[in-house]
Amino acid sequence: MARTYVVAAVGEIPPGGRKIVEVDGISVGIFNVAGEYVAFRNRCPHQGGPLCEGKLWGFVESALPGQTRLIRPGEVLKCPWHAWEYDLRTGQSWYQTARPRARRYPVRVEPGEALLAREQELADAGYARGPYAAEKFPVSVDEQYLVVEIP
Repeated sequence: MARTYVVAAVGEIPPGGRKIVEVDGISVGIFNVAGEYVAFRNRCPHQGGPLCEGKLWGFVESALPGQTRLIRPGEVLKCPWHAWEYDLRTGQSWYQTARPRARRYPVRVEPGEALLAREQELADAGYARGPYAAEKFPVSVDEQYLVVEIP
């Protein structure tokens, strides 16, 4: 049975920010991704590194050598140990087929078409699904507080 925990006031985590808390003996990172809250276990599925302490980034796209652009800035969490990258919206790891790398997970309900469009955008930019998915927890807003549900 899942238990719920109040982890922060709504205004406590600004857009692009994070808060790492201990709930029920589990370290959890809560992120504000452009006003949407997502929560992840602070443990990289690759080798157990402190995932939620990693750098927030985006996906890099390049059409030609020397020409790059950042897509979905602030939506990629990079593990500080081995630089595996996880999509904050889905938790899925990704790697660039030309240069092996990885990515991460989501916490909201979306139409299937929106998720497929995001995956197609990454495929078009030369990315492929990685072998890992970060453990994600549901986050809800209860009046003025963020609540995380731990199974």
